[in-house]
Amino acid sequence: MLSGIKQRGVVGKDGKIEIQTSELAEGTVVEVIILVEQSTVEQPEIADQQQDTTDYLLSNEANRRHLIASLQQLETPQNLIIFTPDEWNEEHNLHS
Repeated sequence: MLSGIKQRGVVGKDGKIEIQTSELAEGTVVEVIILVEQSTVEQPEIADQQQDTTDYLLSNEANRRHLIASLQQLETPQNLIIFTPDEWNEEHNLHS
């Protein structure tokens, strides 16, 4: 069964991206998908090269099956971990 963890972050020095969670044990195999927020001002040549995220994720059969399975999991409440933003920040020691 698949489950999900959603976090926002900022790419650091040398393209480094960090994900921290107490929900995963050391050695757990994960698949990471990075969705990049589009800039409010895009250069035309970059905008022409970008593909809609949904179109990209549905662009092949394996992705399509994975997305459909994930959406079906959302329909089953026991598969969800629900928390408020304050609970998330407290758990992960984030400060706004």
